[in-house]
Amino acid sequence: MSRVKRDTLIGNIKGKEINLKEYYLTIKKRLWIIVAVTIISTLAGYFYSNYNNVPLYQTSTRIIIGSDSGDMSTLMVMIKDPIIMEKVKDELLLTRSTESIAEGISVEVINDSRVVKISVIDQNSKTAVEIANATAEIFKREIVNILDFRGVQLLSAAKENPVPINETQNRTIIIAFVFGIIVGVGLVFLMDSLDGTVYHDSDVEDILEVPILGIISNMNRKKVVDKNRKVPVLESRGETVGIEKRKAEGY
Repeated sequence: MSRVKRDTLIGNIKGKEINLKEYYLTIKKRLWIIVAVTIISTLAGYFYSNYNNVPLYQTSTRIIIGSDSGDMSTLMVMIKDPIIMEKVKDELLLTRSTESIAEGISVEVINDSRVVKISVIDQNSKTAVEIANATAEIFKREIVNILDFRGVQLLSAAKENPVPINETQNRTIIIAFVFGIIVGVGLVFLMDSLDGTVYHDSDVEDILEVPILGIISNMNRKKVVDKNRKVPVLESRGETVGIEKRKAEGY
């Protein structure tokens, strides 16, 4: 590798390191903005998810219908019939309509067997269990009077499931958190680009278009009084310089 290429490569590496350092310092200087925006965004996502998200709970019960495939379809339709739903409504003292109760119920045959699964989705986990069990029991009792069919057996009762099936709150909060970080970082760099303060000597060269011959470091000055000599003392970089007090100056 030639010397020119090597110098160019080293210059590019140093340039990248300087840029990364500038990015880091820019973020560090206004880190509080990123933190504040992230907190506000996360809280907004939390309250939004709680306000708009309606949790739905699902449970199911199973029954066995001792019938051939020809009567199975008719019996499954009868499970959600208004006659059965009206009995469920009256027994559980529900205020909703029978159509609303039926909409939350789904019926399916498991693996082409005689086992029928009655699933219920409701906004209340306990109400879902009550509707599922009541539907199975009332169907077994009423189908005898309707179709004179006695081949229904209860297999397993529904149990309460405390976990919602549409749980999206955590995902919304995570999205809001990431969004807050992105917006905060973007806002920091936007404010930095609008800031006209000169921080580097290279910026002075670019603005004035003249080379810099030297740099004077910042000096912290502190005036103290020497107790023995009663003379003001100037401290700079750890070195103490005594200043003689002149009588003519009124000290």
